[in-house]
Amino acid sequence: MARRPLPRILSNGSAQIARSRELARTAADSATDVLHPLITITRGLRRLAGAGRRKWGDTPKDRRGPLLFLVASVVLVVALVPYGPLLAVIILMAAAAWHGRDRRPAEPAGPDESQTKRLQSLYEALVPYFSTAEDPAPLYAHGGEWDKAFPTYEFDDTGRVSRLVIHYPAYFTDGEADSRARIEQLLHAKSGRGREYHFAWDEEANELAVSVLPPLPTDIAAQRFVTAPGETVLGFTDPTDVQRTLPLTHGEEQRDVPPVVWRTGTRSTEPHLLVAGEPGSGTTTLLRSIALQALQYGDVLIVEGGGTGEYACLTGRDGVLAIECGLTGTLASLEWAAHETERRLIAANRARQAGDPAPDDIKRPLWILLDRPSALGLLAGADGRQDPQSLLQAPLRHGRAANVTVVVADHFDCLDTLSDAVRQHTRARVVLGPASSSQLAAVLGVPPHTTPTPDVPPGRGYARLGSGPVHRLQVPATPDPYDDATTENHRRAVLDLLPTRTTPADADPTQLTANPVPAEAAVAEG
Repeated sequence: MARRPLPRILSNGSAQIARSRELARTAADSATDVLHPLITITRGLRRLAGAGRRKWGDTPKDRRGPLLFLVASVVLVVALVPYGPLLAVIILMAAAAWHGRDRRPAEPAGPDESQTKRLQSLYEALVPYFSTAEDPAPLYAHGGEWDKAFPTYEFDDTGRVSRLVIHYPAYFTDGEADSRARIEQLLHAKSGRGREYHFAWDEEANELAVSVLPPLPTDIAAQRFVTAPGETVLGFTDPTDVQRTLPLTHGEEQRDVPPVVWRTGTRSTEPHLLVAGEPGSGTTTLLRSIALQALQYGDVLIVEGGGTGEYACLTGRDGVLAIECGLTGTLASLEWAAHETERRLIAANRARQAGDPAPDDIKRPLWILLDRPSALGLLAGADGRQDPQSLLQAPLRHGRAANVTVVVADHFDCLDTLSDAVRQHTRARVVLGPASSSQLAAVLGVPPHTTPTPDVPPGRGYARLGSGPVHRLQVPATPDPYDDATTENHRRAVLDLLPTRTTPADADPTQLTANPVPAEAAVAEG
């Protein structure tokens, strides 16, 4: 059956539709301007009628008769006086026009005295950085006019700058990180500390846009996120940074929040994750949140170097292979994980050579979560035993092809004890808690475009996936449900996500696979 061509109005009428909309909008604006007096008088008559009804309702019943007699007398006198009805109509229209006027206070044409002082102070502080003696017409000069340098500005209710657009000379070295950092530090100090500022540099237009970021929501509890297999929600960020939202449930309320989604699996470019932070910053909370999401589609092996029992709620759950706190169990479990990675590689290689799909026993993702492995490394060094991180070579190098994901979390002061393999292969990075710009740049690779604040709630930080941009991050509240300090709502939210307790708590993960094949065999068969 031959296809019928689309009507001309649908095929090439987009320009005509846009032109028609513009004409309709222009006609509506013109009609509003012409009918503005009539609209004002009608609004005033409505307000006068409402005031009359309120006055009549507030009048006691025993006084309504004399009031009606008084109104009738006034109407009679107006009717008998020459030109009385015309004067009455004129007075009524004038009163309606007065009461129907726009009563909103007029916005000030410019900044007030205190705001002008703030802008002038910012301008004077930028003069040493944005001026040079060789400039014949300097944009920045002591005692100069700030309105030429700041074309756009906004203030919040406290009188502090909330948004500012800054023009700077073309000779300023905006391509150097140190020059940018000096300007950002100065603006942060002069605009008001305790807030988080976002800096957007436009090198082509020689403009810097400074805006105050609102705080990220901290009331999002752990829940089942609407994601595809291989997607993990690390937390939530600003709506302008991502082009996706997730529907979330907050009590009886539902809302859409922009997430930071980390993609793992065979097609991931950042298959492993490194989390850094200070004690109490929420690194364990993030690992617990990742474990609850990973158990929906895969198996999880947890190594807890701190030995504080933060993962006791996962013991014996379906999909949890083991939760190791001691050095001996950790070495045995990680050795099994290395052999399991090799076995999966060989099975996948044999399937590809035979032209068959991958076996089902290697499709289920395997997650290896290590919380503070540096503590176990110190114990291993003291006993003269093998460092557990050395057993992560195979999962880190070949984890993407074997569908094995490694997540490592440690403190800032222990990052130098991480092995080269961990630092090299964990291209997805998260920093939680208060951190300086140098610490953020050391972990994330680049400094964020915002100013970190010294006081942040638990689970607050930054995330960067590979070579992508740096996102602000707030981890969903996933506390230990067995902790007495946990609220009932958060405890119930975590308990509802736990799998059923079917696997024995003392199961040995080394028995889950037999006769692992070394990696050399996989290379030989490939």
